Amino acid sequence: MPDTQIDTNLNTTDHSAAIAKLQVEFGKQLSVNLNVREQHGHTMTWLANQPPDAVLIAHDKHDVAKAVAICNEYQMPVIAFGIGSSLEGQLNAPYGGLCIDMHELDAILQVNNEDLTVTVQPGVTREQLNHYLRDTGLFFPIDPGANASIGGMVATRASGTNAVRYGTMKDVVLALEVVTATGEMVRTGTRAKKSAAGYDLTRLMIGSEGTLGIVTEITLKLFGISECIGSGLCHFPTIEDACQAVMLTIQMCLPIARIELLDALQVKACNQYANLDLLETPTLFVEFHGTEASVREQAQTFNDIIEEFSGTDFVWDTNEAERKRLWQARHNAYHASSALRPEAKALSTDACVPISRLAECVSATAKDIEASGMIGPIVGHVGDGNFHVLLLVDTDNPEEIATADGIIERLAMRAIEMDGTCTGEHGIGQGKQKFMDQEHGNAIPMMQAIKLALDPQNILNPGKIWPQPLVIKTQKAEA
Repeated sequence: MPDTQIDTNLNTTDHSAAIAKLQVEFGKQLSVNLNVREQHGHTMTWLANQPPDAVLIAHDKHDVAKAVAICNEYQMPVIAFGIGSSLEGQLNAPYGGLCIDMHELDAILQVNNEDLTVTVQPGVTREQLNHYLRDTGLFFPIDPGANASIGGMVATRASGTNAVRYGTMKDVVLALEVVTATGEMVRTGTRAKKSAAGYDLTRLMIGSEGTLGIVTEITLKLFGISECIGSGLCHFPTIEDACQAVMLTIQMCLPIARIELLDALQVKACNQYANLDLLETPTLFVEFHGTEASVREQAQTFNDIIEEFSGTDFVWDTNEAERKRLWQARHNAYHASSALRPEAKALSTDACVPISRLAECVSATAKDIEASGMIGPIVGHVGDGNFHVLLLVDTDNPEEIATADGIIERLAMRAIEMDGTCTGEHGIGQGKQKFMDQEHGNAIPMMQAIKLALDPQNILNPGKIWPQPLVIKTQKAEA
């Protein structure tokens, strides 16, 4: 691996010439209005808003390619924007540059019912896609909670409540069309379900947070809607009991579709926010997919499992309205938690560990939050070892900020030490850069070499993933 040195010229570059050329090319599609720019520097964390120098509303993929080519010519940073739901500062522009807003690229281009595939533009949202598919008998399963854009979900390798059965974005994306750092459009795959031809560029782009290319088309796997869907909930005396039940459920290969943990405080928040009357104790929300007979069998097996860990009050139903009500409460967890302390800022963080370490990690994290005196509900897609903490912090109080930082750092390091990851689905962005060395060690130079090869001028979302602007200059090793 070559030696590297970091060039920090992006800190001081004047982008006025690039903006002037973009204005000539795009006219009213380009805005330098401060309010518009700040909206596109928006981040759902407490990280400072860092707006771009300009915002382009792209009308089609050719606009994206032209804009990136101009930015490459002038060494101007480029940040792609979906709907702004990322959580680790991925959309900030620490070195200025151009934000390309992709929301008008929202066409569903082709549905192939026989092959169970669909090709969409990046501005299509998951709810929009499933609404479009409603009469086909097919659905797109990745559900991160927010109505995120498909392009953004590719960029952050999104996951969600269905991941335990259907996987994450890396499992359902077949092919991409990507605009490279020079403005060239390339395809990374086909609609075939597998390939042994060459490097897997599709998986390379998924989760790269816009640092290797800008996605302009996505081909996805779809799944048939099950004949029967049953959903329900059950209660536990402790978080550890609930997690142990989850672990055994997965280890027994029960084909459960969703299994979500809410701690007692999160249940309380949901009760208050959605006018529910759930028992305020650690709770699992579950869902089973299959035939009527298989759903009943799954539910009975699950009931037998939870009884081993003092699980009680297991009730389930196939009623669609009840199912929607249950999962709407889960999807409102962020807003429900925020309402526990409306004057505070909500900071959401996540980690993921092997399923065998789940109970240990969640229990230790709950005890850490309790000892700190902070308000921090826990909720998680625990079927794949992933959980979230939502800390409510007075950002005008330096002591609270330091306490929250400590909780996040200990959670990240705890997960890494358990052979897990500092983030299961939020991504690195700006917020978790300091954990990259601990998690990846000597694999980082390889990642940096890929970045250098694909984006030698470091114009694609600079300042993300890596803790410094990463324009890398190769140096010949001394003989």
